[in-house]
Amino acid sequence: MQITDYEFEGTQITFGRLHRIIKDAGFIHAGQWDYERVTFDYKFFDRTDDATYYLRIPAYAVEGDIPAEDTVVQILTPYFGRHYYPHGIEYDEEFPEKIIQKCRDKTKAVWDVLKTKT
Repeated sequence: MQITDYEFEGTQITFGRLHRIIKDAGFIHAGQWDYERVTFDYKFFDRTDDATYYLRIPAYAVEGDIPAEDTVVQILTPYFGRHYYPHGIEYDEEFPEKIIQKCRDKTKAVWDVLKTKT
């Protein structure tokens, strides 16, 4: 499911600055990148339905190569899904309202910082 409440799509920023903003918000940048694309993940667990969810903020390089600090990246629309072991993450299903709201709150926190830095 996409989070379209904020204007992430098309926002450009250097990779180094985005990485710091995202890291401060609790997202990780692990192995989800190549020289042209990157995905930042926020993993959370919901004990009421024993489920793991991932909120993802993707971006791609416009100038330069990821992970160089000065690479200009363009952010895409954040999205989230539920992890099903061992099959992977499902993005197109009905999600509990509390999970949708948590993802909206987390993306708003990132957006509030991001819009002051671009």
